[in-house]
Amino acid sequence: MIKTFIVLIGIVFTSVCYAQNPLSVHVLNLENGLPSANVKVTLETQENNKWKEISSGVTNQQGRISELYPKNTALKKGVYKVTFKTGEWFKDNNQNSFFPEVPVIFMIDGKLEHYHIPLLISPYGYSTYRGN
Repeated sequence: MIKTFIVLIGIVFTSVCYAQNPLSVHVLNLENGLPSANVKVTLETQENNKWKEISSGVTNQQGRISELYPKNTALKKGVYKVTFKTGEWFKDNNQNSFFPEVPVIFMIDGKLEHYHIPLLISPYGYSTYRGN
């Protein structure tokens, strides 16, 4: 009963975080299956064929940033780029890596209220997809 209650609290908390901010990210290390805490992440928008930084953050102990889009800003349609500073993270964790950063370019079309960008990393590869 207590476990069920804790799970429900977690689901409600996650839903509230997503409802408050339209963009979140999550980083997992494929080598050990654990979250990647302390990954630096920047968010940029494309304006006139140039990138303009609009936000940045660092992943928490669960490898997440639940509020990457600027607070109190309306979600705008357009092309965005989330850049994960994976090289710095691997160096801080005493590992070599091939990719110093992972840029993920995506389009917000306004059809969803929340966009989630997960990143699965290893020293010599990565994978990403549109999450929910």
